[in-house]
Amino acid sequence: MATIQLTVQFVKGAKCPADRKKTEFFDTVSKCLSLEVRSSGGKTYYRRYRDARGRLRQIKLGDERDISLSDARKLADKIGNQVTMGEDPFQAKQTARSVPTFAQFIEEQYLPHIKTYKRSWGTDVSLLNNHLLPRFGKRYMDDITRQDIVKMHLDRKASGAAAGSANRLLIMMRFIFNLALRWEVPGVKDNPTKNVPLMPENNKRERYLSTDEARTLYGAVCQSENPMLQYIVPMLILTGARKREVLDARWEDFDFDRRLWRIPTTKLGKPRHVPISDGLMSLLGAVPRKEGGEHVFANPATGKPYVSIQWAWNTARIRAGMPEVRVHDLRHSFASLLINSGRSLYEVQKLLGHTQVKTTQRYAHLAPKTLLDASNAATVAVGSVMGVMPNRVTDVPLVAVG
Repeated sequence: MATIQLTVQFVKGAKCPADRKKTEFFDTVSKCLSLEVRSSGGKTYYRRYRDARGRLRQIKLGDERDISLSDARKLADKIGNQVTMGEDPFQAKQTARSVPTFAQFIEEQYLPHIKTYKRSWGTDVSLLNNHLLPRFGKRYMDDITRQDIVKMHLDRKASGAAAGSANRLLIMMRFIFNLALRWEVPGVKDNPTKNVPLMPENNKRERYLSTDEARTLYGAVCQSENPMLQYIVPMLILTGARKREVLDARWEDFDFDRRLWRIPTTKLGKPRHVPISDGLMSLLGAVPRKEGGEHVFANPATGKPYVSIQWAWNTARIRAGMPEVRVHDLRHSFASLLINSGRSLYEVQKLLGHTQVKTTQRYAHLAPKTLLDASNAATVAVGSVMGVMPNRVTDVPLVAVG
């Protein structure tokens, strides 16, 4: 190691001693700037400094063939200023190297996480493979900007997709970056989806069964060739449970003493409890039960839950004159019936197993008669006032002004 005023001529002619693999020359003009000369003939500029803990650090500035001596001095001085201000260029460089690409984060952290609790993780994989990974896969997590997110959102809608489809991508990216922030992924300082609004969705289909429609539908399912459909459909209406939750129901999950049905695995991967109402109690009491049978609505042919009831359901809804009614609409109807009976959104939220009340609000359909009754309540409330209000201008006494 030698200290010398580096010059362009010296740098070009500097050689490593024959008995060594490399040697260093420190510049007297720019403090801690060094030129490393190797036996292979390669030459590299470095800048040394001590970090806040007193550890000696060395930052590579560039190869002598790629950076001039004057630029190397400028970079060395810049690093010196950063160190003086309390920054650690070496640590910043290490952090930059540890930032994962979007694809790496998804493969190594995101997917392993959601697979532990999310039953519908396959849907995430589909959205990732078809839309997000082709666009962001090779990008580093700290390189994805708000502008990138906005463009993704708008491009999806411009491709002809519905607003809901575009919103699903935005919601997923928001969740992905929230996890990255929570897990302190290197380089991720904020969520690029922040302040990017969802598109208005005007295509949400609402279908709720009235009491009369529910009776008609029940008559149709009782005629079904599937002997269990007459129990499955009422169970869906009486509980508001999801189709798969009902089809997979087991007798051991019903506590008739405490009047509770424990659903062990829900959409969110967590168990929840549904009260056993009087109607549900009567329904379960009527379900044919084989000795040793584990499942409540088992397929008589296999003794196991139905994989699908679509054919039987489609036949029954057509027979009832309601071909547009979906199985999931029975869950909607359960919520609607409760709301129209005067139950609170909070109660409906708990019965449906929603984590957020805003999700429940979508099901909170109010029948026209319920809204009319509410409006008439205002008339009743102000009726006494209306009785004393003047009917003609001449009934109002004139008041002199001035």
